[in-house]
Amino acid sequence: MDHASGQQHPIGVYLKVWALLFVLSTMSYLVDYFHLQGLLRWSLIVVFMLMKASLIVAVFMHLRWERLALVYAILVPPLCVLVLVALMVLEGDYIFLTRGAFFGG
Repeated sequence: MDHASGQQHPIGVYLKVWALLFVLSTMSYLVDYFHLQGLLRWSLIVVFMLMKASLIVAVFMHLRWERLALVYAILVPPLCVLVLVALMVLEGDYIFLTRGAFFGG
C-alpha cells in the first residue's frame, strides 16, 4: 500500500474558496470605505468575519469531509462558551442597570 494514498480534493475547490474569501474580505473593507456607522457597521463586519471563519474551518481544516462526531467535538465546546459569555453579558447589564437605579447614576 502506498504511503501517499489518501483522499485528494480537486484544486478547484480551494481556488473557489480562496476567491470567495477574497470577495468577502473586499466586502468587509467596503463597509469602512463607505463610512457605515453604528449597529449596521458592526453587524456586517461580524457577519463577514463569521462567514470567512466558517469557510476556512470547513475547507482548509477539512472539517467538511470529517465524521459528524468529530465536527461536533470541535465545534460544540466553543459554541457553549459563546452562549455562557452571552449570558454573562446579559447578567452584567442587569447588574449595571440595577446599581444605577438604586445608587443613582
